[in-house]
Formats: sequence, structure tokens, C-alpha cells
Amino acid sequence: MTGLALLIVLCAAFFHASWNFIAKKACGGTTFVWLFNMVAAIVYIPVVIGEIWVSKAPLQSEYIIFMVGSAILHLGYFILLNRGYDTGDLSLVYPLARGTGPLLVTFAAVVFLGERPSLIALMGTLFIAVGVFLLLGNPIKYTPQKTSPAVLFAIVTGVFIASYTLWDKYAVSSIAVPPVLMYWGTTVGQAVLMVPYALKNREEVINQWRTKRLAIVGVAILCPLSYILVLTAMSFTPVSYVAPVREASILIGAIMGARFLNEGDTKLRIGAAIVILCGITSLALG
Repeated sequence: MTGLALLIVLCAAFFHASWNFIAKKACGGTTFVWLFNMVAAIVYIPVVIGEIWVSKAPLQSEYIIFMVGSAILHLGYFILLNRGYDTGDLSLVYPLARGTGPLLVTFAAVVFLGERPSLIALMGTLFIAVGVFLLLGNPIKYTPQKTSPAVLFAIVTGVFIASYTLWDKYAVSSIAVPPVLMYWGTTVGQAVLMVPYALKNREEVINQWRTKRLAIVGVAILCPLSYILVLTAMSFTPVSYVAPVREASILIGAIMGARFLNEGDTKLRIGAAIVILCGITSLALG
């Protein structure tokens, strides 16, 4: 990996962890999800136009099917992630959700796609499992009022991460949907799907826009930007190098939550995040 590619992917990881940090502090719930998707859909129109102009890819009706499917999966991901942040710490929910996703992708590839992972990939799976166990810690200390819901939301979020990863992978590789167009279409799809909810809760929409405007705009810019930077690195760097470096966001997110939000268990959670990061790296290399 070149120095430029490494810098781009590390920036992407920082932006990904940053928008999660902002979303955690905002605690805006479903309304927040709709607002930042609406803003992102508008802000990134010039980027999409540039992508279509450069790639000159013909627009096909089949693309819409995959965009709608991706929108549904991403919408579930964002809503569950925000619910997790409402009930638990960033340094717990973020690494647990991001670590569960790759673990489930590997399992699905073995069961449904007939893939046979190498020994190093299996070791990566074990690392992730150990990291998740360390994050969960002692189950006896959990209370139904706080930690248990956060863990559940994080794990189910990981299921959605695995689902949209497999879905989007098929869309961009087998159907050849331009990645930036795919992401933007997914964002627009989420915003459209949530219009009935937004209309029903218009007072909350107005209130959040007034009180959390900076957070909404911040997530709307950083969330797509982190993905676009990864796409840029992939254009001249093997994905097997890009993928593991991108998951440095797990460690960054754990540090942000432990240090800046004073969430406690700092050493344990950062240590668990490092173990999960090692596991994802092994999966990518294997």
C-alpha cells in the first residue's frame, strides 16, 4: 500500500468514527436519521453528477432494485445503531457492531457461498469472538435497564452490516452499479422511505433541525465522505489492503467514547477494540 492510499484510508476511518461520535452525542433517534439522509442526498448531488460524467456508465432500471434493497438494509442499520447509542456507550456499541458484521459475513460466505476460509482467516474469526467477549465482560453486571439493550442493538446492527455488505458487494461487482451512484441512491431511498414518518413527526423534525443542525450537517457530510474516500483508495489499491486499514475506525471509536465521553472501562474497551481490529485484519488477509 502506498503512503497516499494509507493516508486516504486512515482519514476515512477517522471520518467514520467521527460521524458515529457525533451521532452518539446528538442522540436524535429516527428523526435524526431522516434529517441527515435528506441533507446528504442534496449535498452530494454534484459528486454523483461527476461520477456519472466520468464513468459514462449507462443507467439501468435494474439499479433501482438494488438501491431500494440497500436503502432498506441501511435504514435498519442506522435506526438500530442510533437506538444502541440511546441505551449504551459509544465505546461498547460501536466496536461490537462493527466487529459482529465481518464475523457474520465470513459465516455466511462459508454456509451459503461454499467458501473455505484459510487458517489465518479462521484465526481472525477467533480474534473477533474474543474481542466481543471482552467487550461484553461479566454478564452478571448487566441490567435490563441499560447494558443488555445496548448489546442487543449492537449485535442486531452487526447483522444489518453483514446484510448490506453482501447485498452491496453483489450490486457493485455483479450488476456493475457505479459505487458512488449506488451509495447516493441508497441515501435517497432511505430519505423517501422515511417521509411518512417525518410528516407524522413534523414537530420533532423542526425541533431537531433547530437544536441539532450542526450535528445533522456533520453526519450528512462525514458519513458519505468516509465511504467515498474508501472508494478512491480502492481505485488504485487492492481491496485486501484497504479493508483492514479501514477498520481502524473501531479503535478510534473506542478511544473517542472512552476518552471524550468518559464512558469508563477505558483500558478494557480499547484493548477489546484492538483485538477485534486484529481479527478483521486477519480475515482480510486470509
